Amino acid sequence: MPNIPTGGITMWIAENWKDYEVLDTSGGEKLERWAGYVLVRPDPQVIWNTARGHAGWKKPNAHYHRSKKGGGEWEFFDLPKQWQISYGSLKFNLQPFSFKHTGLFPEQAVNWDWFSKIIREETARRGGGEPVRVLNLFAYTGGATVAAAAAGAAVTHVDASKGMVTWAKENAALSGLADAPIRYIVDDCQKFVEREIRRGNRYDAVIMDPPSYGRGPKGEIWKIEENIYAFVELCVDVLKEKPLFFLINSYTTGLQPAVLGYLLGLAMGRFAGSVEAEEIGLPVSANGLVLPCGASGRWEAVRNG
Repeated sequence: MPNIPTGGITMWIAENWKDYEVLDTSGGEKLERWAGYVLVRPDPQVIWNTARGHAGWKKPNAHYHRSKKGGGEWEFFDLPKQWQISYGSLKFNLQPFSFKHTGLFPEQAVNWDWFSKIIREETARRGGGEPVRVLNLFAYTGGATVAAAAAGAAVTHVDASKGMVTWAKENAALSGLADAPIRYIVDDCQKFVEREIRRGNRYDAVIMDPPSYGRGPKGEIWKIEENIYAFVELCVDVLKEKPLFFLINSYTTGLQPAVLGYLLGLAMGRFAGSVEAEEIGLPVSANGLVLPCGASGRWEAVRNG
């Protein structure tokens, strides 16, 4: 997808949602529609205080209140414990849980569309031969896994949280992909990649959504500013001789698009390809703004014919 200019700003915008919508933003919060339910959640990017004219502000289904001491808690008015949302043929379970999350980052749909097109085109080129093999690291509840599998890829889904992997399996089943070639792994991502390299297993593409800080299942500590470059270099060694793409997402880490672009350009220098990096965002219905939601870096192979 080409960059979309927004008031002189270029950004990759997840604009194809029907079940999800940012209705309005004001005073450090965003008003969102998730299928049939309206939520108010904090967002540190919303530093403007504009009039809250939308009726949803006064009567949401749930409101997450940020605490001045850190963290926060949900206030529920009329929200089920779990509900579903669709993006085209993809379906996902949602539920409110700790630190304001619902189990899905809708801005990532712009990346799903990007790599799904690459996967479909390569699958068609191979004519029913070996499937495109995608490694999805820090894979959370499987938004990218489900999108890649729906496009025809064989996906290896890796996350350190057993609960998140179970959730990803549920999302795949909801999307009609229960029998798709998806391998689910509960493990520390770095240790898994190291084992795959030793085993000689290679992939056509890597997707990663690294946290700013985290712990593996055995207490392994991950700090993105200390670990990300070495980890990306490691992941390059799990790629095939002619990889298709490499995607890195940065949510709240503060890694700028240029940093992600340089990171990929340096690490993927041995392959013929091009790098792009931009902020990603969601359109705001009330005022035509686009809410920034982090950044993504994309490396894509140069393909002939």
